[in-house]
Amino acid sequence: MSRTFYVTTPIYYVNDVPHIGHAYTTLAADVLARYKRLKGYEVFFLTGTDEHGQKVEKAANAAGETPLELADRVVKRFQALWDKLDVAPTDFIRTTQERHKKGVTHIFRQILAQGDIYLGEYEDWYCTPCETFWTETQLIDGNCPDCNRPVEKLKEESYFFRMSKYQDRLLAHIEANPDFIQPKSRRNEIIAFVKEGLRDLSISRTSFNWGIPVPDNERHVIYVWFDALTNYITALGYPEQGGDFTRYWPVDVHLIGKDILRFHAVYWPTFLMAAGLPLPKKVFAHGWWTVEGQKMSKSLQNVVEPNMLVDKYGIDAVRYFLLREVPFGLDGDFSHTALVHRINSDLANDLGNLLNRSTAMVNKYFDGVLPQPGPLAELDAAFRGKTETMVAQLDACLDELAFSKGLQAIWEVISAGNKYIDETAPWTLAKDPAQRERLGTIMYTLLEVQRIVHILLTAFMPRTAAKALGYLGWSAPPRGEDLRWGGLVAGTHIAKAEALFPRIEEKDE
Repeated sequence: MSRTFYVTTPIYYVNDVPHIGHAYTTLAADVLARYKRLKGYEVFFLTGTDEHGQKVEKAANAAGETPLELADRVVKRFQALWDKLDVAPTDFIRTTQERHKKGVTHIFRQILAQGDIYLGEYEDWYCTPCETFWTETQLIDGNCPDCNRPVEKLKEESYFFRMSKYQDRLLAHIEANPDFIQPKSRRNEIIAFVKEGLRDLSISRTSFNWGIPVPDNERHVIYVWFDALTNYITALGYPEQGGDFTRYWPVDVHLIGKDILRFHAVYWPTFLMAAGLPLPKKVFAHGWWTVEGQKMSKSLQNVVEPNMLVDKYGIDAVRYFLLREVPFGLDGDFSHTALVHRINSDLANDLGNLLNRSTAMVNKYFDGVLPQPGPLAELDAAFRGKTETMVAQLDACLDELAFSKGLQAIWEVISAGNKYIDETAPWTLAKDPAQRERLGTIMYTLLEVQRIVHILLTAFMPRTAAKALGYLGWSAPPRGEDLRWGGLVAGTHIAKAEALFPRIEEKDE
């Protein structure tokens, strides 16, 4: 039976403009999906949009359109950005789709029928931007603890989910599965939150209409988080058994930003427990990006717009920078200076330069035809060994979602390649006909290492890697078995590479 891998991003709220945070999570999921495909997995990669709730209804009213018209308009922005960033999800779910409404209605009915949902009355402080109720003690200076905006006292009839019933079971699960919530700091945060005691959760609203109606009581709409989280199974065809749902659930990893951790690590698992469904294998909450040391905000006008970054620096430079600059899970600071530095040093000087030098020498010394290698000398064997170790390292890094560490391991091999050229001095050997075989071995070793490197880089920088492999005369679609040594065949035509990444003058920035 084939191995499967299921990865999700959050579904993005259509009241938002796509920013670097959205791009970050989605790129990470795309890299993971591409890498797992390379390694022979059957992959399902899901993203989408969250289109219900009071904020969307208010924004649509203000714009003089229906909520669905607003959603239809905004959803295109997200889809266009994913195309632009070479992000290729298996599916894109919208919470306004019938398949989603059917699944949400089903799970609500089931939990209601078994007595884990009941009708009561709710009174607390409500934050419209966050769509969250808060108790008096949770408020900070009378404002929402998450966004610091004003809250209003609301009292309404509401359906409640018996979340308190699942407190001990959730705690036991977290403690028995150390990888369930990652990184560790986030896991500790959730354990502390659950130990404080879980209250029953209000999961319906009567104060607005834009949402999925509660079955058999259409005065209520289902609370946006109960609706939104269910997308991870409705996209797989739930409640239908068999097919994608049986094949891919439970999810291997939910990738999220740390601001929505509680919903994914407390609410969602307890909903699933109540529905008798398996829990996610891993919820990984990454950090936030600041800009030049400041939090991104519309009022500061410092929101980093991904479309603009791609237009200015190119897709693969942006993909590389976001996953290389900061360890995944920590907060990171975005600056144009840092991005330009990465392009010039890592991409132009290291990666591009190595390919450029190597292919130029094969063209100069062997008329562009890859020579037959002779026996490996100690220096060659060490370089090959370093490359093979890196292939195994990358596997471990991506299992831990350590993208930055994985790219660092690849770049150590690239640096070793530039050093290898300096140490073997092919230009000296080329003057001595007796060293012809030795020169051929060096050229072969150099290009074979880069073939392996660029097959791995198809997950991170698909366009650049395909271009580089083209220069090496390698056109096969990337597969895990091609990471073994010896894939390049002597006699292959090697083209002289153009600069993969032109340097950017820092003063222009």
